[in-house]
Amino acid sequence: MLKNWSRKSNNLVHHFNIDTAGTHTCQVYSGNGTLEILADRIRIYNQKKVLLLIDENVDKLYGRKITEILLSEGFDPAVHKIPSGETSKSAGKWLEAVDFCFESGVNRKTPLVAVGGGVTGDLAGYVAASVMRGIPLVQVPTTLLAMVDSSLGGKTGINHHTGKNLIGAFYQPDTIISDIIFLETLPAREWRCGMAEIIKYGAIADPDLFTLAARFKLGFSDPAKLMELITRCARIKAAIVAEDELEAGRRAWLNYGHTFAHALEALTGYRRFSHGEAVYIGMVAAHKLSNLLGAKLDEFPLFQFLDSYRLSVADLKPRIHELVAKMFLDKKSLNNTVRVVLLHRYGHPRIVDITDLSLLEKAWDFALDTCN
Repeated sequence: MLKNWSRKSNNLVHHFNIDTAGTHTCQVYSGNGTLEILADRIRIYNQKKVLLLIDENVDKLYGRKITEILLSEGFDPAVHKIPSGETSKSAGKWLEAVDFCFESGVNRKTPLVAVGGGVTGDLAGYVAASVMRGIPLVQVPTTLLAMVDSSLGGKTGINHHTGKNLIGAFYQPDTIISDIIFLETLPAREWRCGMAEIIKYGAIADPDLFTLAARFKLGFSDPAKLMELITRCARIKAAIVAEDELEAGRRAWLNYGHTFAHALEALTGYRRFSHGEAVYIGMVAAHKLSNLLGAKLDEFPLFQFLDSYRLSVADLKPRIHELVAKMFLDKKSLNNTVRVVLLHRYGHPRIVDITDLSLLEKAWDFALDTCN
């Protein structure tokens, strides 16, 4: 399964940096077999102890091999497993992970390596930001979503019962290592989750990505083109983050579809929909709202992926008023308005403050009908 993880591998690696505000540089590596870089990257801290926070499902498939790699390089890995699923982004799981760090003998130079998808990365990032006011963080994303989106940019945090990602910090990793080998075993639902974020990049930044993304509707294939897709998406986010690390301007564009999605996730207790499923429904709603406000967006670029996101959502139509109410709890909404990212046209986003609730209701009604 891990045959390509060889220290003598000549596998193709894409590499670029994310420089934020001139104060921090994050090294980003993506490719086939790139996990071999991990030991070299954590050796810079001159520490034998390595804290490994790993998704429990990833651990079953890859945990033993990763720890063997670290042991063979002279490191002493301490392992803490994170239960899969959005409910792990909680204060309780954060405290368990903090306790693990201190019980393992952490110091301010001990690297914390997060191995997993978006939930693991968000939780581990907030742990790294909190322990001793900041310890070195290395992200090893293992899902498509994490490789193209959540591992990049330094947003870390946990959920609160009133909303998603309401507790957290901006904390940049030192290194991100994306190895597409992990994607060979990614479940179909997780694949669709990542595809939704790729579709988002096509909508807000690079419409040509729609054509490339369509090659991967059904899952893993064509590794070279897949690496191109992942790297193009990662570079889009890197460029936006480098310009606007703390989301004071352009970085908000990355929330296209997300204000709707977060309301849907919160209403259903973060259990019914994957993040990507919610984001796709949210983008359909944002598409409709954009057109209600004067855009003339063609349906095909977004709707060509619809068959992958048809879900049973008709029961939520009587609860549209609750979904709208949840949108007001989003941390980006201000002064009794709902702030959403919409499109003038594909590749040209805009931020709009909505006060007319009937527009939001119409957008929700359209999205729930379309995705049912």
